[in-house]
Amino acid sequence: MSLKPETAPESLLDELQTTLAHGTVARRVETLRRVTDLFINGSVNYSNEQIVLFDDVFQCLLEHIENSSKALLANRLAPIDTAPPQTIRTLAFDDLIEVAGPVLTLSPRLDDDTLIETARSKSQAHLLAISNRKTLSGAVTDVLVLRGNDEVIQSAVNNPGAEFTERGFTRLVSRAEGDDNLSTCVALRPNIPRHLYLKLVAKASDAVRQRLEAANPQQAKEIPIAVKEATRRARSAPAAVTPDTTIAHALVKSLYQDGRLDEFQLAAFAEAGKFDETNASLAALANVSVSVAENMMIETRAEGVMILAKVSGLSWSTVRAIINLRDDISGGEPTDLQACKDTYERLRPSTAQQVLRFHRMQQSAPAA
Repeated sequence: MSLKPETAPESLLDELQTTLAHGTVARRVETLRRVTDLFINGSVNYSNEQIVLFDDVFQCLLEHIENSSKALLANRLAPIDTAPPQTIRTLAFDDLIEVAGPVLTLSPRLDDDTLIETARSKSQAHLLAISNRKTLSGAVTDVLVLRGNDEVIQSAVNNPGAEFTERGFTRLVSRAEGDDNLSTCVALRPNIPRHLYLKLVAKASDAVRQRLEAANPQQAKEIPIAVKEATRRARSAPAAVTPDTTIAHALVKSLYQDGRLDEFQLAAFAEAGKFDETNASLAALANVSVSVAENMMIETRAEGVMILAKVSGLSWSTVRAIINLRDDISGGEPTDLQACKDTYERLRPSTAQQVLRFHRMQQSAPAA
């Protein structure tokens, strides 16, 4: 088989037909090796049309070679930016992790849709390979957290290039309960939402607390205080305030001071799934601190939300949007909205004010 660099791409299919029709297994493997060499040696110079041709050649060969040769091809093509995309996709969806693993971990050719499709349908070994990619979007980690076993979860959480959505963090916090290693790793993620950090720290063991102190020596004195406050559900943890939370609170404060914070804006925050903005807006309209509103917002039941909403004079449609936001974040059983609506319509503003005064008193009480 003659493979001259200047003419080989255009003649590959014709020569390949002869190899597939009359060649032995050894001949096919040798053909694959030589075609791979040819591609790798000139990959930076090939046009899109030539890459498509190589894609067709590799696809033909993949149907006629054994798994060990497929695995070798995967290892060689995985790191290449211009690798034939359909070939990479075929390798990624192979049931054998020896074949799929290299491209799932290394190939820049795989987009989020392909990674998500693979993560939803393939084995834990495939998920583990994906979890080790240099970067992972929140959309991909959502699936890893949902389907992954302990090893996959730990790998994803320990990956500094992985991003997590609020939904993903919510599942991680639930998953971490009783698992000191995972609890520590999740708590140390830089972008964990504040309310989820509070929930995680409230259930943390002494071992986790000690690890958090060791990992944050500059905040060693603050972490035990944050733990006590979170356990009481009546304080805020300084170590858990992320830059995103600070920005959200500053935005709401600016809107309030400018007279632009109203029910419409609060409902927009809730419908957009923005917890920090929703919480801070509700606190401002109800004239309570952000920490008081936060503690009432993260209660298991929805009564706290309804108390704040009634004091603020909000309509049921806005209250429903806030409850839906809580349900979406918690990932638990959906709230009985009809029962909540009935309760909200019966709730008197004076009663809500009395309950809210009790929450304020709890907040201002000295720590035990």
